[in-house]
Amino acid sequence: MPGHRRVAGESSGIGRAAARELRRAGHTVYGAARRVRRMDDIRAAGGHVLEMDAWNEEDLDRVVATVLDDQQRTDVLVNNAGTVLHGAVEDVPLDRARDQLEFNLSAPARLTQLVLPHMREQRSGTIVNVSSIDGEIALPLGAWYYASKHALEALSDTLRMEAARFGVGVVIIQPGIIKTEFEDRTTAQLREMSGRDAYREMAEAMARRGKTGLSEGSDPGVVAETIRQVVESDHPDTRYAVGWLDEELLRLNRSLRDREFDEMATRSVGWGHL
Repeated sequence: MPGHRRVAGESSGIGRAAARELRRAGHTVYGAARRVRRMDDIRAAGGHVLEMDAWNEEDLDRVVATVLDDQQRTDVLVNNAGTVLHGAVEDVPLDRARDQLEFNLSAPARLTQLVLPHMREQRSGTIVNVSSIDGEIALPLGAWYYASKHALEALSDTLRMEAARFGVGVVIIQPGIIKTEFEDRTTAQLREMSGRDAYREMAEAMARRGKTGLSEGSDPGVVAETIRQVVESDHPDTRYAVGWLDEELLRLNRSLRDREFDEMATRSVGWGHL
């Protein structure tokens, strides 16, 4: 039966595709994002569009309150909003690192805190946290992004155990390489943060290779379809890896020794051998 779904981070990429997919399936969708002017197609499809800046806790409170006032319940929370930060650990200022952790971890954690009491009361609900295969692996020059996704997965695993007794499920989505605008500033960030001094050679090699060092990727729709399958399932799995190179990279990370994976990773971003 169609329920009430809320997608945080809906104005582009995976979030936008997920909102459209859920609307096509007949679900009530509240999409929250900062760039509401880019969400006219969601509104035209019957979705509810809410302006929300994930940096602003008052916005988070207001958006959740709006959904609950309108519908008196919420069945699914999809935490999708996120940012990415590139640069060597030594080079990235800690205030920028804190911002990365705040946006990618604290914002979904706060939305969860706001929604979970109502899910507990109704004894049902699903929280879907969109992580990444980078929630398990790590590559050079992206430590703070990878740290935020590793932390989101740890939070999700703990939350799953805590919430299960109240009828609330927690699911992690791990996209692989997806074609979105998410990393449009990768090249500029690499050169800004680490384009000089000790890590210049690595940063420039990675910047020359483009957004991810890879020229292919899956359409965001494959992730959106997985999200729809999760929210429509009575007993979803706890993790779903989806998208180009998802299983391959996870398998390599799980099977190779650390230094073997390190060697492969540094070569893959064009920096030669360790």
